[in-house]
Amino acid sequence: MKTLRNLGVSVVAATAMFGATSVMAEDCETITLGAAISLTGKYATNGVHAKNGYEYAFQKIKENGGVKIAGKCYNFSTIYYDDESKGDRGATLAERLINQDKVQYMLGPYSSGLTKAIAPVTEQYKIPMVEAEGASRSLFNKGYKYLFAVLSTSEQYLASAVTLAAEMAEKEGKDAKSVKVAIAVENDPFSLDIRAGVKEDAEKYGMKVILDEKLPRDLSDMSAILTKVKLLKPDVLVVSGHSKGAATAVRQIGEQRINVPMIAVTHCEAADVVGNFGKSANDILCSTQWAETLSYEDELFGTAAEYEQGFKEAFPEYTDKTVPYQVAQASAAVYVFKDAFERAGSLDKEKVRDAIAATDLTTFYGQIRFSENGNNIAKPMVLRQIQDGKYNVVAPSDFASHKLNWPRKPQ
Repeated sequence: MKTLRNLGVSVVAATAMFGATSVMAEDCETITLGAAISLTGKYATNGVHAKNGYEYAFQKIKENGGVKIAGKCYNFSTIYYDDESKGDRGATLAERLINQDKVQYMLGPYSSGLTKAIAPVTEQYKIPMVEAEGASRSLFNKGYKYLFAVLSTSEQYLASAVTLAAEMAEKEGKDAKSVKVAIAVENDPFSLDIRAGVKEDAEKYGMKVILDEKLPRDLSDMSAILTKVKLLKPDVLVVSGHSKGAATAVRQIGEQRINVPMIAVTHCEAADVVGNFGKSANDILCSTQWAETLSYEDELFGTAAEYEQGFKEAFPEYTDKTVPYQVAQASAAVYVFKDAFERAGSLDKEKVRDAIAATDLTTFYGQIRFSENGNNIAKPMVLRQIQDGKYNVVAPSDFASHKLNWPRKPQ
């Protein structure tokens, strides 16, 4: 088993990274969390982002005196196992964490597919799991009582792109129903939900979906799909394939000089499409759960901008890139656990579960409030457009910091 523990040398390294912590925090007892996370395999890029977001939150909590429960303070310690981006392995590791490591509280894995594999295990053993990286709405219609997600569900990811396309058509004096939509997504729960959400929104406007394709299983080549895009000439192209799919899409869109007025892609920041592909990424729309320019704020992390600054100081490898939202929402999941433990005033997992269910928390990441099904119903998605190498929020209008560049031209 590949395992990383927040013990021994890693604690020393973390202390050096984040600076000296208070004596009070050092004297705290320990709450152990478990996480099966993708450190290798096709989801490894985002798995590492999520792990880094968890680690940053743990250290911020430690620096601020720990978790206060019934007059005592606690710090979080975490047992990580590498699920290798495989659902069956994730489920096996969840069993190991619960039965062998005696973990009573879980952080989620990366991706909807891995979360879907692990959730039945945590539900069986009544282990509260706060997850940050599984957005598929199919996770929240199973009646789970121990699964909670801080992020917005996946059908919302690219809905704003359809609305923007309708607005652009109307500005040109055209009917929104004249807009032609092309869809290319990975065959996984998250991306299939995005597909469903885009198709539902297109149908509302009377738009025609002229291309509806699945990306290749290994996400390494979508040139055949892009050849069809060239022939069919859609007005909007939507692509969802996590970070590997985003990298493939942006690279090959540039190589084939795809001339579509609006292109919307998930996981742009996580794939660092600006750093990797430069001008080829310009004017692409990117769905995001969070942006450092938003006016969110809390007592632990400060503003969204302060979170980004602090995280980059702790993890210098992100200095020259936009912090992916996968990092931020992972930190938010840890914050939910801190808040719930303190409101529960107990380490009893049922009391903690009930406190999580009652969460109404203002954070640097946005408002977090759970429905009866466990999904966050208090935070909207936003769209950023890559403009001259910068990620600028362009929709919804209430959150926009910049105007939309439209139509997009081949770079």
